[in-house]
Amino acid sequence: MSDLVHFEDVRVGDVRRFGRYLVTREEIVEFAREFDPQPFHLDEAEARQSLYGGLIASGWHTAAMLIRMVCEHAIPGSATSGAAGFDDLRWIKPVRPGDVLSVETIVLDKADLPPRPELGTVRVQSRVLNQEGEAVMSLISLVLYRRRPPEPEGPARVA
Repeated sequence: MSDLVHFEDVRVGDVRRFGRYLVTREEIVEFAREFDPQPFHLDEAEARQSLYGGLIASGWHTAAMLIRMVCEHAIPGSATSGAAGFDDLRWIKPVRPGDVLSVETIVLDKADLPPRPELGTVRVQSRVLNQEGEAVMSLISLVLYRRRPPEPEGPARVA
């Protein structure tokens, strides 16, 4: 019997809290240079003049930090096979240097996946929280879970 959490083991309403990710100024700027070169992600002086009043992480960087924590803490031990997408992505509050992020997830619902009977789908709402417990980002993922393999049949009984 596998120790992995399979589709059958997941319960609607399940809540998990995990992760700890320290956000650094250097990482914010490095990510922005490569993927989201907007002034409020790159330059502290320009960021102070922006709507945000200081340097902030790209929302896409926050999403990358989320998936890093998911890969480190949620995927090990789970019989997941990726995701089919996400809905309702929201960047709620700016992420700043020095913030310490964590994740809270709740299982919203689950369903069979008829074309792939070996899989089921689980809708999971994830919130990225800062050190104050404030949500900085949220999204809903459609996670693919493998079903538990059938138990092997034992030897035939002789009467």
